[in-house]
Amino acid sequence: MARDGAIYACQSCGAVQTRWSGQCPACGAWNTLVEELASRPPGALKPTKATRSRHLAFEGLDEATPAPPRIATGVGEWDRVCGGGVVPGSAILVGGDPGVGKSTLLLQVAAEAARRGQGCAYISGEEAIEQVRGRAQRMGLADAPVKLAAETSLRAILDGLKAEPFDLVVIDSIQTMWSDNHEAAPGSVTQVRAAAGELVRLAKKRGLAVILVGHVTKEGAIAGPRVVEHMVDAVFAFEGERGYPFRILRGAKNRFGATDEIGVFEMGDAGLTEVRNPSALFLNTAGERAAGAAVFAGIEGSRPVLVEIQALVAPSAYGTPRRAVVGWDSGRLAMILAVLEARCGLGFGDKDVYLNVAGGLRISEPAADLAAAAALASSAFDVALPQDCVVFGEISLSGEVRPVSRMESRLKEAAKLGFRQALGPADVDGAAVAYTGASRLADAVQRIHDAAWDRS
Repeated sequence: MARDGAIYACQSCGAVQTRWSGQCPACGAWNTLVEELASRPPGALKPTKATRSRHLAFEGLDEATPAPPRIATGVGEWDRVCGGGVVPGSAILVGGDPGVGKSTLLLQVAAEAARRGQGCAYISGEEAIEQVRGRAQRMGLADAPVKLAAETSLRAILDGLKAEPFDLVVIDSIQTMWSDNHEAAPGSVTQVRAAAGELVRLAKKRGLAVILVGHVTKEGAIAGPRVVEHMVDAVFAFEGERGYPFRILRGAKNRFGATDEIGVFEMGDAGLTEVRNPSALFLNTAGERAAGAAVFAGIEGSRPVLVEIQALVAPSAYGTPRRAVVGWDSGRLAMILAVLEARCGLGFGDKDVYLNVAGGLRISEPAADLAAAAALASSAFDVALPQDCVVFGEISLSGEVRPVSRMESRLKEAAKLGFRQALGPADVDGAAVAYTGASRLADAVQRIHDAAWDRS
């Protein structure tokens, strides 16, 4: 029988139930309801004397609001994703796979900001101070005036942050923090929600920038209740494919900047180094371009990025053809294959299809449709695209090539890297390269088959 005041919290979605069941009614996960004691009895909040005497003040939309100040950390790619620097009083949640380099990145951010005169603290709940100090020495950051601490008690952390004036604090990680106001184990939904709430409240009250490290589940989502992502001001995902030295910091939410902005780093022996020109990193400009490869001119946040999309169409050795894709949406690949078969007469029913985005980058924008289709057609015809040609455009189910955003920026980035030709959805006035427009996918496929443009 449950104790008085006990609730059952789902460790997957954070939903709270009054009785235990094998399956969570909110998210459908099995065996995730854990008994926890409620912090206070449920019921409506009663107004106090102070709240009765205070009135809500309203303001108009036309009133001037100054831009928030920024803390320039000195790590340019981090500041880019933040929108120009960390805003004082903000809370940032950084998630990523184990071993991708979250602690390395944030230690570097704190050290560079401390070198610029900011009061920075790094609090680790997973590693000892000696381990953090050893990593700093390997990265050449031992001289940075960063205050280190190894603590998991939320009460001790809050008291320590209130005792000294700090500008930026890193908490590594939020899943290791525990509050003595709750009987739940560290890492549970109740503890994560309580710790995040207290740290966000401290950040807003004292104008302190707090960066929280979050673990991820096997599905790639940040572990703990989803309400933590709503409480913080920004949510960043630190991504990296195994076998590649490149790491991508992607902004999924940002109240003080653009979302879907990316920062590119390269992991080395001395830590992370910034990649100023990711297009040159993801491209292979040596030698002739092979059949089945197309260069996609994409946009990641506010930054144009050129990346090579590789396709291989081969006869199937089994009864069921295989479809494999890396770095792109498999559903999107299935749609492109269907349009190529229905509108262009290409047959893939008895062939294996493999699609890969080179360099470990993951592409999500629809503008990559035409580049993927061009790579597939190039492999099917065994005809290589020109070495100096980029491709972009969205494909509809009718076979129409639709315009995409910021086409001029894509072409300028291509011209900067030496590309002289482009294949896209429509004519562009004043293009920086020789531009070929195709209103239908069949026209673009026919150009690839007939080698209709200059290959010099």
